Amino acid sequence: MSDKVIVTAAITGAIHTPSMSPHLPITPKQIADEAVRAWEEGAAVAHIHVRNPEDGLPVSDLELFKEVVTGVKSRCNIILCLTTGGSLGATTAQRVAVVPAFKPELASFNFGSINFALFHVLANKNLQFKFEWEKQYLGMTEDYIFPNTFKTMREYCQYFNENDTKPELEIYDLGMINNVAFMLKRGFLKKPVYLQFVMGILGAAPATLENLLFFYRTARDTLGDFTWSVCAAGRHQINMCTASLLLGGNVRVGLEDNLYLEKGVMAGSNAEQVAKIVRIARELGREPATPDEARQILGLKGIDKVNF
Repeated sequence: MSDKVIVTAAITGAIHTPSMSPHLPITPKQIADEAVRAWEEGAAVAHIHVRNPEDGLPVSDLELFKEVVTGVKSRCNIILCLTTGGSLGATTAQRVAVVPAFKPELASFNFGSINFALFHVLANKNLQFKFEWEKQYLGMTEDYIFPNTFKTMREYCQYFNENDTKPELEIYDLGMINNVAFMLKRGFLKKPVYLQFVMGILGAAPATLENLLFFYRTARDTLGDFTWSVCAAGRHQINMCTASLLLGGNVRVGLEDNLYLEKGVMAGSNAEQVAKIVRIARELGREPATPDEARQILGLKGIDKVNF
């Protein structure tokens, strides 16, 4: 299915705060509704974070996850990729808890530590915060390291393997490809791997075509065959996803990564971004994979084997 492209919608994430966009889904119902709307527009995967429904603070509450995943599954067969990145500052145990709890087909797996910085957003003097936590949450990232040590990765691999959950390996920087090779060699990871090149985070690799090509070629030389996708922060989202389409890769869009549909135009939903990248893909001769086609491409265990 080389002409098929897996489109992922990252629904809400843990980066943007409610004051940045009135369209950012916060409650479990809003998150579930957005996942279903993304599926209707051609997304095969929805990447799921949850938030406190009262104030939008990113959290790792399993009851909120349960409400979202059961709400989505009852309405469509989209693949649910649960986050193990969680919210900034969450413990390792809190982050990975979704894997044994829900045994999802797919879950994110951050493959190295980085300076994950959001504090620079505070330079926008026009941003007026609705909730007290927002400014502190963003500001603390000036002195924050997103920790994913080799010990953490080894422990995560055990959880993924025990629950037959496919890891989506998040690659923010070049050294993380070497981390993947090491964990494969030690037998903690299994081939074929699914990589997602994450571009444009302050503290990690800039979102440029040259960097994407370098990542791809390095991964090919180091790992051999693999399946891959691209996501990029902010204004780089559509450009980098289009480059991935041209190179034969898969794509991720969504309000986790970018709040805009185009310059100066805020996205009203995740579905709008999905529809845009699907249109671009079709103009380039690539058709969006259905969830079941994506399951075949990624070698997933199937929706009947999840615990929700």
